[in-house]
Amino acid sequence: MIRDAVNDDVPAIVEIYNDVVARTTAVWSETLVTAADRRAWLAERHARGFPVLVVERDGRVVGFASFGDFRPWPGYRHTVELSIYVAAGCRGRGIGRQLLVELIARARRLGKRTMIAGVEASNVASLGLHERLGFRRGGRLPGVGEKFDRPLDLVLLYLPLNSLTEPTAGAAAR
Repeated sequence: MIRDAVNDDVPAIVEIYNDVVARTTAVWSETLVTAADRRAWLAERHARGFPVLVVERDGRVVGFASFGDFRPWPGYRHTVELSIYVAAGCRGRGIGRQLLVELIARARRLGKRTMIAGVEASNVASLGLHERLGFRRGGRLPGVGEKFDRPLDLVLLYLPLNSLTEPTAGAAAR
């Protein structure tokens, strides 16, 4: 079941996020978050009209996702960047896909034109998920990040959400 996140979901969101921070390269930070951090984040997302979704299985939150501004300048107001996190024991079971499908639908309803995903280049599962749902690779930025004492490459993917953002044949060839 996918639903909008509420404050009661914050402990599960913190647990999932902190596990991702501690054990993976999906988040390029070593700083764990607190419940207070995530409550403020949730309130800010809601205040700005951005969704925060959770997937619940057997009464337990096993994944969450959101999108927000891609960049802070007005020219990017129709573009959002997404984040999806799934609990360690639940990855590979379609939860990320469920969340991403709903995020795409929400972005379209909000009139967004483009959705961006930044994925660490060795995360084959995440890259495949995005590409299966229509995301296109926009570029690879080698060595722009670091975690666990190793450099990381960032792959930027984008999804046109309406006909205004579909590349023309000439643009695609460039």
